[in-house]
Amino acid sequence: MGVVRVSGPDISPFAMGLLGRLPVPRRATFACFMAADGTTLDEGIALHFAAPHSFTGENVLELQGHGGPVVLNLILQRCIDIGARLAEPGEFTRRAYLNGKLDLAQAEAVADLIDAASTEAARSAVRSLSGAFSTRIAELVDALTRLRMLVEATLDFPEEEIDFLQQADAFGRLDRIEASLQAVRAQAQQGALLREGLTVVLIGQPNVGKSSLLNQLAGFEAAIVTEIAGTTRDTVREAIQIAGVPLHIIDTAGLRETDDPVEQLGIARTWAAVDKADVALLLVDAAHGLGEHEAAILARLPDVARLTIHNKIDVTTEAPPRAEGDEIWLSAKTGAGVELLREKLLEAVGWQAAGEGAFMARARHLDALGRAARHLAAARDSAAQLELFAEELRLAQAALSEITGEFSADDLLGEIFSKFCIGK
Repeated sequence: MGVVRVSGPDISPFAMGLLGRLPVPRRATFACFMAADGTTLDEGIALHFAAPHSFTGENVLELQGHGGPVVLNLILQRCIDIGARLAEPGEFTRRAYLNGKLDLAQAEAVADLIDAASTEAARSAVRSLSGAFSTRIAELVDALTRLRMLVEATLDFPEEEIDFLQQADAFGRLDRIEASLQAVRAQAQQGALLREGLTVVLIGQPNVGKSSLLNQLAGFEAAIVTEIAGTTRDTVREAIQIAGVPLHIIDTAGLRETDDPVEQLGIARTWAAVDKADVALLLVDAAHGLGEHEAAILARLPDVARLTIHNKIDVTTEAPPRAEGDEIWLSAKTGAGVELLREKLLEAVGWQAAGEGAFMARARHLDALGRAARHLAAARDSAAQLELFAEELRLAQAALSEITGEFSADDLLGEIFSKFCIGK
């Protein structure tokens, strides 16, 4: 089945031109879709959604045909001939936002639901689309509004003997707002992991088992494994999932001194991958552990979560796999301890196994939540100066309002909706 959807203030000309009548709103109607000369282009189901009871909040005519691309293009061209134009990417969702059918966080969740790479990501996007994230933000904004009213009252009537702030437990309210914001940030960070995933880079000297570990994590031979040092000369990437969290695993060239220009290029790409990684896995041979070379690698690592993997325990020791802090002993050849590594990877980035309360969050959401938290902390520090206290509360509220679109610049809206697919 294919669908052609027309949205606008008046869809009567399209209904009359294509169907010869305007269908009863919200009732599926079998109809012939007609060309300009009255011949039938296709036949199927016509649905009329009268404003404001539609996705966009406008009058909508939806034609559900047989789905062949030639037939759909004929119907689409007929709509254009009558007076429609092709929708821009994200235009239907943008109109829904501008007409008050969705807030900005919900509108973004539409695209996130379509792009969801796992069941958990889809569930998180549905939570945001249904308004769970927006409701929490609205509660925070409402609480800040009430607190600001108390502060403004104190500023407006300084001669009053009543201490408005103390009587109304203003600082207790601030405590509760900060606690609620912290909880929302934690849920948003979980959702961001589901949406963006993690980039995990495997580094270490040649022949420590990086490619073997990639193959174990991927579940198939994604990388060539040989006993020859320097087999991997370029980055090898593989996408997997752990507990519904997308992981982008990157196998890299072994880090060593070499005169081979091709291998040198691979090593340069290794460090470039490390700079963009969320987690770095440093593999070492369990027979000798961390040495001077590994220490030099660790010293050069950027500020990134890291785990040290003592590989080849099947050869060097009979001890079972184990984890101590940020170090893991395993065998990439047999797979012993790899499940422990999967758990440690998620733990390293703060993933919580439950995940049910996650909101599908984007970088801009996390940035706004972070700014709101900093403004609340600044408000507490400036409590003795009520003008500054009031201003920091206002800035915190403005940052939160950006998430749902109550306060958003037009260029931000253009950037957000331009990344949607056509027809959404």
